[in-house]
Amino acid sequence: MAAGKGRKLVIVESPAKAKTIAGYLGGDFEVEASVGHIRDLPNPSELPADMKKGPFGKFAVDVDNGFEPYYVVDPDKKKKVAELKRLLKDASELYLATDEDREGEAIAWHLLEALKPRVPVKRMVFHEITREAIQRAVNDTREIDTAMVDAQETRRILDRLYGYEVSPVLWRKVRQGLSAGRVQSVATRMVVERERERMAFVRSSYWDVEGDFTPDSASQQFTARLSSVDGVRVASGRDFADDGRLTGKGVVHLDEALATRIAEACLPLKARVTDVQEKPYTRRPSAPFTTSTLQQEASRKLRMSSKNAMRVAQRLYENGYITYMRTDSTTLSDAATTAARSQARDMYGAEYVPDSPRRYEKKVKNAQEAHEAIRPAGDRFRSPAQVAGSLRGEEFALYELIWKRTVASQMADARGSTATVKLAVDTALEGAQTVEFSASGTVITFKGFLAAYEEGRDDESAAKADAAAEERRLPKLSAGVALEVVRAEADGHETSPPARFTEATLVKAMEERGIGRPSTYASTIGTIQDRGYVFTKGQALVPTWLAFAVTRLLEEHFGNLVDYEFTASMEEDLDRIANGDEGRVEWLKRFYFGEEATSAAGLRSLVEDLGEIDAKEISTIPIGDGIVVRVGRYGPYVEEVVPAGVDLATGEVADGAEVPATPRRATITDDIAPDEMTPEMARELLEVAADDGKVLGKDPETGREIVARAGRYGPYVTEVIEDDDAAAAEKPKARKAAKVKPRTASLFKDMELGTLTIDDALKLLSLPRVVGADAEGVEITAQNGRYGPYLKKGTDSRSLTTEQQLFDITLEEALAIYAQPKQRGRAAATPPLKELGADPVSGKPVVVKDGRFGPYVTDGETNATLRKDDDPASITPERGYELLAEKRAKGPTTRKRAVKKTAKKTAKKTTSRTTKKTTAKKS
Repeated sequence: MAAGKGRKLVIVESPAKAKTIAGYLGGDFEVEASVGHIRDLPNPSELPADMKKGPFGKFAVDVDNGFEPYYVVDPDKKKKVAELKRLLKDASELYLATDEDREGEAIAWHLLEALKPRVPVKRMVFHEITREAIQRAVNDTREIDTAMVDAQETRRILDRLYGYEVSPVLWRKVRQGLSAGRVQSVATRMVVERERERMAFVRSSYWDVEGDFTPDSASQQFTARLSSVDGVRVASGRDFADDGRLTGKGVVHLDEALATRIAEACLPLKARVTDVQEKPYTRRPSAPFTTSTLQQEASRKLRMSSKNAMRVAQRLYENGYITYMRTDSTTLSDAATTAARSQARDMYGAEYVPDSPRRYEKKVKNAQEAHEAIRPAGDRFRSPAQVAGSLRGEEFALYELIWKRTVASQMADARGSTATVKLAVDTALEGAQTVEFSASGTVITFKGFLAAYEEGRDDESAAKADAAAEERRLPKLSAGVALEVVRAEADGHETSPPARFTEATLVKAMEERGIGRPSTYASTIGTIQDRGYVFTKGQALVPTWLAFAVTRLLEEHFGNLVDYEFTASMEEDLDRIANGDEGRVEWLKRFYFGEEATSAAGLRSLVEDLGEIDAKEISTIPIGDGIVVRVGRYGPYVEEVVPAGVDLATGEVADGAEVPATPRRATITDDIAPDEMTPEMARELLEVAADDGKVLGKDPETGREIVARAGRYGPYVTEVIEDDDAAAAEKPKARKAAKVKPRTASLFKDMELGTLTIDDALKLLSLPRVVGADAEGVEITAQNGRYGPYLKKGTDSRSLTTEQQLFDITLEEALAIYAQPKQRGRAAATPPLKELGADPVSGKPVVVKDGRFGPYVTDGETNATLRKDDDPASITPERGYELLAEKRAKGPTTRKRAVKKTAKKTAKKTTSRTTKKTTAKKS
């Protein structure tokens, strides 16, 4: 719909935001979405032919002339830009209402450059989408902040130079198709370094004694733990370094024998109280959410990935439920503080609200971010109960989390008392004559903010221990009181390697080091997973061997680029540019060309000499005992080089004959984490990968050996057939005709070569299994095929759901499956997964369906595939409408028609002149 003469055109980023804002502005305004960025640097291959050999040919940036960028409108945005230009022709004013951070400021500037408006232009900013905030923003506009645009442009050019200069090095020295990035490479290094610590870790054991005690005059029993022996503190987990070795000085390291002797000696004795300390306990609420803390807490409490948390938060913001979700600030506005305090007072009572408002001040490194924390939108907050009717699933859970954190931040401290008791037992043991036990407990007398919210912990075991301590009540005791020793048991522990990063802890570590910005954390973590550098194991982020090779190359030859302090300083420099304290061109010159005054090398000089990089050495990771992991063209593998003179078959030194050095290799499967690849596991893989495989035993029926092997298409078992088994005749032709084919069978998905037994192998080789026969006597068999387990009856096949059914399914169950009609060709139409209501654009009902390439939303005219983090069960109508709007904005997908082979044959028969005419018409 075209804007009427005199109407004001407002441009935002997303269709959802446009719909919400349009409802607040009224008929004098036309609100349209740009659907994100409209212009960017093209790939050099997409440049016009006359520019490819010019100064823009390498990066689409002229590095020799002020780092001038060459921008183009994205191909899928040309239709959108044309539509915006059409609307602008009839508009009286243009309001650029993109987000208030650097990214939003850059989008506004690109819109200005592409649309070239001839009407007054105003920059409209807001950090929440409520009627009051939008109306205030319309009346309080400003100019585009060119310093913020410069900072964003510098970051974009910096990332282009970094990626286009360093990535080709990875292609030549590690593997084709790899990528490097200013933040992603540093994040990958952090994950790799943690895995290196785990690989170097040496497990250690330590012991202590746990006992139950009770006063003579009371029945209240409590538990205490051994803390010292003859005045020397007992070593605990904190006394061991990250590599697992004991570092604590002045401690006694108990072994099992001594701990058991102490426990046995204490049991028949009395303990006496030597010290009782009691002190007040106070706990303050956490600050309101920033982008980083929201991602961390959503990961801990809601099990949401950083990417998904930000996507859900974006929808909540655009629909007016929360304030802007990309911020470093913990500050609340006066109106928000008042709203939180009044809501806490109404829901929990006046005693739960302190006399004066709480102020949370945090030094904001990135001055361009929003100046308020993430909180519920509006001057009066809607409680979770009030939004329950309009929010569902993840959106409701995240809103509730934000609401609780905001309200709790303005509530009173939790108060109580903490008591610590020390007990002594005189054992008369040699080397442990007097032992001391300690116990502590906290009693919460006033819950304060804990009535509304409690922050999660990254270390779940520590969190449970703290929770147990807070719930533990100790009896009233005083020094000198005698206690019964009810129980005393030796308790063994083992040190654990440093925990792998989760998305939450990696975000926290990046924030602490000043690497990246809140708006980049989610995309960075997503990128390192998409690039194959990191995979997830439960909640943990595990680096691949490819990440080890890439990180080593960057550390040894581009040390500055993955140095944590250098990367953090680049973020600070971008902040200086955003504040107008640093020039864009000068900074890029120093980064790319270097600085003569300090002899600092620039990026260009770093990538010029690649001859020193030994590609094989870079991709080699030693794991001990002469065994290495290599990252090859087709994936990682373990390699052991048998020294010259050693017979590979026997392992013995050859006598007389010269035996060359022989490498043994075995592929590493994706499910093995680097810290699990020990020399022992490597040798097991090497044995399995040997030509003769791993011998599991003999088939008692045939007497043949059964071996397990790692094949090209996965692990399998087979039987070894000797020559005389196949030699039914002496003549070669007869022998060939009588040759027996060995039985083979692939392993099931839940089986591993390392743990496979002879019984497992014989069961696999027993397939196909005869289940029985139908009423007509036709045999039904259970078989494992290329596409999974299935039943076969004559030429009629039916799929099974699990591999275990191959051995378990009965004849009755098989006949029941065959009694069902078989679907041929395309599957019958299935009902929609979810109905979302009428689309605001087409007016047609929108539903979620399961398609060939995954779930998608459709209104019957437009189909849009759900993103990775969109849950078909909990997707909201707004999200569905947004996906359809984005798909419409991109326009129809053009596909080349396939040319039939018959056309090719006909063309050969025609004259060259006719061929030329036909080609011209087609063109």
